[in-house]
Amino acid sequence: MLNVFRVLILSILGVTAVAAQQANVLLICIDDLRPELKCFGADYIHSPNIDRLAAQGRAFNQHYTNAPTCGASRYTLLTGRYGTAGNEALFKRAKQLAQPTHNITPSMPEWFRQHGYTTVSVGKVSHHPGGRGGANWDDATQIEMPDAWDRHLMPSGAWQHPRGIMHGLANGNIREKPQDHALLEAFDGDDSSYPDGLITAEAITQLSLLAEAEAPFFLAVGLIRPHLPFGAPKQYLDLYTDVELPPIPHPQKPSHKTTWHGSGEFMNYNRGQRDPRTDAEYADTVRRHYAACVSYADAQVGKLLEQLESTGLADNTIILVWGDHGWHLGEHSIWGKHSLFEESLHSPLIVYTTDMPKPGKQSAAIVETVDIFPTLCDLTGLDQPDFTVGSSLLPQIQDPQSAGRTAIAYKGTAQTIRTDHYRLILHKDGTTELYDHRQPDAETTNLSTNQAETVKYLSAQLKARMEKSQTH
Repeated sequence: MLNVFRVLILSILGVTAVAAQQANVLLICIDDLRPELKCFGADYIHSPNIDRLAAQGRAFNQHYTNAPTCGASRYTLLTGRYGTAGNEALFKRAKQLAQPTHNITPSMPEWFRQHGYTTVSVGKVSHHPGGRGGANWDDATQIEMPDAWDRHLMPSGAWQHPRGIMHGLANGNIREKPQDHALLEAFDGDDSSYPDGLITAEAITQLSLLAEAEAPFFLAVGLIRPHLPFGAPKQYLDLYTDVELPPIPHPQKPSHKTTWHGSGEFMNYNRGQRDPRTDAEYADTVRRHYAACVSYADAQVGKLLEQLESTGLADNTIILVWGDHGWHLGEHSIWGKHSLFEESLHSPLIVYTTDMPKPGKQSAAIVETVDIFPTLCDLTGLDQPDFTVGSSLLPQIQDPQSAGRTAIAYKGTAQTIRTDHYRLILHKDGTTELYDHRQPDAETTNLSTNQAETVKYLSAQLKARMEKSQTH
C-alpha cells in the first residue's frame, strides 16, 4: 500500500512518470570532485556532459558531504547513516555484520537488491575500487559491503590489481612509494591509457547486459579522477593551455586554530621540489592538471549517458551524479581535503528524472549526502527505510525553491554544522570556530567570541543531530 501511495504522490507532483514502472538507477560517484564544473559556476572548466545533465535535471549547489575523506563519506552515501571518520568505515561495518547478533541496517544497494533490483558496482563506489580488501585489494574473502552487490567489478588491466589502479598513472604505472610517483602527468594517449577508461568500458558493458534483463537495475559507477595523482590524457590538459585561471580565494594559512593541515597526501608525491604554497606558477600548473582530470571524468560521464541512451532505458532511469567530498586548491593554504572548511565538504550533486519539473533550475537548499538513500527510494517507489538519518530531496526536486535544513560533518578531532548563513566547527578540545557566509571574508574570520548566543544555539543543534543519529 505504501508503494502505491508513493507512486500516486509522485504522479501528482509530476516528478517522474516512470516511477510506477520501477525505474532503474544509475549512480555516478566521482572521487575528490569539488564543484569545479561550469554548471556550478566555474566558467573556465570544460564539463559539457555533466553540464548537460544539470540543464535537464536538478543541481544542488549547496550539497555537503558528511566527512572530508573517501571511505567515511562513502559510508554515509551507501548506508544513509553517519559513521566513523576514517577510510576504514565500511570495512568496520563488514566486521560487525559478521557477528552472529549484529544490529547493522541494510546498505542502500542491499535495500534495492532486497526489493528486486539487480545491483552492480563498477570502479570506486565504496572506498576500495571493486570493494575488496587484502594486500592488493582483490581478496574475495574480504568484502567491503557484504550482501550489497550482485556483481562488484574492478577491471585492472595493465595496473594488475585494484590497489594498483587506485593511484595509477598511464599504461600500468603503479604507485608503490608516493615520493617516487609523479604528482602531475599528461600522457598523449586515449582515455584507456588511464584507469577510468577501463572503468567506463566495463560500466558500458554492464549497461548493455542490464538492459537485456527483466529486473530493474541499480548500477553504481565510481570514477577515480580527479583523485591524486593528477594524471589524464594530454587532450584534456590542452583544453587549459591558454585559459586564465581565477585567483585563489583566501590563500593564507589561518592564524587561529582550525582543522588546517600540512597537505601531507599531496606533498608526499614527487613534485620536483616545488611547492604551490610558495610558488604561484606551480600552483597554476597544478590547478590546470586538476581541471584536466575533471574534464577527463566528464568525458567518461558522457560515454555512460550515451550508452544509457542507446539502450532505450534513459526515459526509465534515474541518474544521480555525486562528488564524494570537496578538495582545496590552495584555499587556506591547503592542497587536499581532510579539513572541515567549506572547500573540503562542498561537492556536486545532480539528480535527473524523466519529466523533471522546472528542469535546469538549481536548488540552493542546504542538503547532505545522507539524503541520497531516502531520495532514491522515493523516486523509485520503494519502501522508505526507517533507519536512515537523512531527508528525501523530493520537495526540492519538485520545487527548486523548497528550503533545506542543516548539514553536519565530522573528522576525528572535530564536528561541524552548516546552515544557510553560518558554519560552526567544534573541536574535541573545546576550541570553537564560527563563520558567517554572508560576509565576504567567510571562513577566515572566527566570530565565535563575539557571537556566543549563536555558538550556543548551533552547538545545541549539532549535538541534537548527532544524538538522534545514534538512536535512530
